[in-house]
Amino acid sequence: MASTLQKFIHSLDLRALPRVLQIQSGIYCQDSIYEMFGNEFSLSTEDVIKVIGFKINKLIASVHENNEVSQFSAKVELPLNFPGLYKVMADKTPYVSIEEIARKVSIGPTRFGHPSFYSAKDIKLENFTIKHDEQITFNSVEEVHGIIAVNCVVVRNNQSHSFTLPLSQEGEFYECEDDQMYTLKEIAEWKIPKGRNRIVKLSTTLHMWDSYSPLPQNFDGYLILMPVYEVQAVMKFRKDIIHILSDLDVEVKDVTDHYDISSFLQPLSLEDIFERTSKEFPMVAQIMEGPSGNQKPYNLLSTGKEIVIYKKYQAARVLASEMRSDSSKRHYLIPMSYKGKFKRRPREFPTAYDLEIVRNEKEPLHVVATKAFTSPHKELFSVSVGDQFLVQQCQTSEVLYEGGKKLIDVLACEQILSDSYKKVLLPMYMEGGFVEVVHDKKQYHLSEICKEFHLPFNVKVSVRDLSIEKDVLAAAPGLQFEEEITDSYLLISSASSPVESWEIPVYRLHMLVHLLNKDVQTVAPPVRRTTVEEVSEEEYYMLRRYENLTLHPPPRPPKKPTTAPPPTFAVPKQDVSDVLQASKVRYPILSLNVLQPQVMFCGFKVFISLLHPYAMYTDGSQLPVMGKLAITDRNG
Repeated sequence: MASTLQKFIHSLDLRALPRVLQIQSGIYCQDSIYEMFGNEFSLSTEDVIKVIGFKINKLIASVHENNEVSQFSAKVELPLNFPGLYKVMADKTPYVSIEEIARKVSIGPTRFGHPSFYSAKDIKLENFTIKHDEQITFNSVEEVHGIIAVNCVVVRNNQSHSFTLPLSQEGEFYECEDDQMYTLKEIAEWKIPKGRNRIVKLSTTLHMWDSYSPLPQNFDGYLILMPVYEVQAVMKFRKDIIHILSDLDVEVKDVTDHYDISSFLQPLSLEDIFERTSKEFPMVAQIMEGPSGNQKPYNLLSTGKEIVIYKKYQAARVLASEMRSDSSKRHYLIPMSYKGKFKRRPREFPTAYDLEIVRNEKEPLHVVATKAFTSPHKELFSVSVGDQFLVQQCQTSEVLYEGGKKLIDVLACEQILSDSYKKVLLPMYMEGGFVEVVHDKKQYHLSEICKEFHLPFNVKVSVRDLSIEKDVLAAAPGLQFEEEITDSYLLISSASSPVESWEIPVYRLHMLVHLLNKDVQTVAPPVRRTTVEEVSEEEYYMLRRYENLTLHPPPRPPKKPTTAPPPTFAVPKQDVSDVLQASKVRYPILSLNVLQPQVMFCGFKVFISLLHPYAMYTDGSQLPVMGKLAITDRNG
């Protein structure tokens, strides 16, 4: 039975791919040529195409003043990068079974893929009863004892209860209200059920749209989103991928059951290649759709080129960001094979607890206070701007608290005076500010830094990697090594001239290939080239999000006693410059400019403290210190 391409794609389950479609009719002339996404191809009546994937390309939004559907509403086209945060409105139409939910709703490993529903009636399981109107969170779909089921969780009295629901479970299931905010891209990827539209409300405008905004001025109503998909397909006698928008005015018919699907080329993503067994490597492949990008090796991976894929493996990388005060900082993944060298740069620490985290037994941590703190306890030290400390160790100390004595965690330090050292105790809950003073002039390789120091760690390239044609790290004013991650890679080279090999990331590089029945000339890969990979802002946050899921966060610092007075700026007992000039070690003099403008931020009245520190040694040489923006509620 024929249907429009749009209707077919809207009802198609990704798990049912690939599907073979035959073009039935349309308003286009036979043998006409279309050019979409830079690909030119011919689409004729009775042609067959194999659909291998689809994703949302843009959204058609109906504009409403309320969340009721109206046929007279205006329609606008929104790109996925249209700015703003949106609240997803719960769908009022029920789902009739768990199978329908699993088929239409995105369920996946991230927090976006954990939708919540409630049942209109109680559901009795073997040893568990789900009450009606009780929120059920769907975490994953998997096969359990030969039966496909959904792993679910309900929370009662702060206790999580896990169970599974089979796809055959019927009932009346409604979406729960979602109090989270999402971007349009996140909604398109995770929050639009197949075959249904999605109602959202614009909550926050992130920044001004570069061009004319399609939405009415000061719009605060509702949008009903209808997705337009980009369909990826393969045609016979072509060795590339064609892209078609789902709103193309043609009718199609599903002929998968009556067609030899193996007669088409089989496109494979890098993820598909990575899932193959190690025994199948090396292999020769031809690129059907190459990646975008000008840096090596991406500019060598053009459509039609043949490559050798030698092996798959996991490799360590260090995620690094440029140290800039503006928002244009760039992010990199640096391999351990990087041959350049680094020198240390000062780190900043917002609390005393951060000093304890990075404290190293091999060398004392020397810091300068950039913010004053008045201790609520006479047993503990009050800090003035410019005070310098050598951090010793964490310990407990007895203080007077509400008429009695109480043990609290403190940080033992030595205050550096003009001609001596004074032992002091800083409360671990102290919200101050410290800048590290670096005396170490040694040059480090990347592997040495990861082994000897706690990340994050600030550096600057002192010797660039000469094996890289253009070392982008050498031009950075400073780098912060944020964390070490492990990622999946394939080792490849050109099949025609295998003089060097490259590592390509499996999950960040979009590329489709098909395997060739050719023997690999040399099983051993050629010389491996080092590549520093620059990642986009979106990829950076995705890397940090997924990596942090596997990390155990440090324990929270102790809370400040509730009866303690708020911290104030202490007056230095002596001039900072006098202390530094008389000291045995060469210490910097910190100069601070403090501004406190009052602004409105997300509906709250806040005061912004802008710290612009610069440091100068007593001999005139300068120490660069990054600026700090702190947003603080006037009421604490």
